[in-house]
Amino acid sequence: MVNHLLMISADLENLADLQPQGGCDDPNFTYLFKLRCGNCGEVTQKETCLSLNETTPSAKGKTDVHLSQKCKFCSRDGTISMITGRGRPFTQTDAETGAYAPLMLFDCRGYEPVDFVFADGWKAESLEGTKFTDIDLSGGDYADYDEKGECPVMISNVRAKFDVVK
Repeated sequence: MVNHLLMISADLENLADLQPQGGCDDPNFTYLFKLRCGNCGEVTQKETCLSLNETTPSAKGKTDVHLSQKCKFCSRDGTISMITGRGRPFTQTDAETGAYAPLMLFDCRGYEPVDFVFADGWKAESLEGTKFTDIDLSGGDYADYDEKGECPVMISNVRAKFDVVK
């Protein structure tokens, strides 16, 4: 059992925070990333989709997991379970210091997540309190205008990494 913590970072302009639409433990937020087989090292060609509200019985049938699949190359079974309560919004302070913020913890057995893909379903709040919803980061950035604060807001240079944690 290896736990991988998804860490995100970005450059924020006139924004206080960035997080999934329903918060860090949003059951409807879709996580997209490629997987590496822990046995043969093969990386999936397509992104795998995971969300908290979708579970399946594990191959051994003892528990429910968020993903259970066989490696297409070596046929080894692998599972991934999502563990809530470890994420927090990415803040302006994080952006200023170049830090990463934890988003979601994945309990990986047989697979290792690689190459997180930013997509839609994000929200942000401006420094003046204006809420921006349904943000799509698939293009790598986002720009809008905060009428209340009378200033542009922007998210750019989005990046992610997976840290192994105990």
